[in-house]
Amino acid sequence: QVQLVESGGGLVQAGGSLRLSCAASGRTFSSYAMGWFRQAPGKEREFVAAISWSGGSTYYADSVKGRFTISRDNAKNTVYLQMNSLKPEDTAVYYCAAPEKPDYSGSYLPDYWGQGTQVTVSS
Repeated sequence: QVQLVESGGGLVQAGGSLRLSCAASGRTFSSYAMGWFRQAPGKEREFVAAISWSGGSTYYADSVKGRFTISRDNAKNTVYLQMNSLKPEDTAVYYCAAPEKPDYSGSYLPDYWGQGTQVTVSS
């Protein structure tokens, strides 16, 4: 059973930074892509970023491109989301997600999900 545990959320002022982490277990981490989604109150869950099994390919939603960076450490079974220049509209619960593919660009909802971590950006 794949388990995903996010950490690193919190309250930050607009313009600030946060780094989210997601520790994965239950399968060979280095063989699969990973992704991040978010869901704001009253809105649908939306794709944020994804990274291929090797880290060689990354994908971003237009709303975060240039501000967020996804990365992974296969030795630590962990994927990260570095969020810079945060805006109030980035406020949401952020979810780590794990598709059953080595590469993934966010075009469908993955198979496995973490419990989510709250990110709140104050203006």
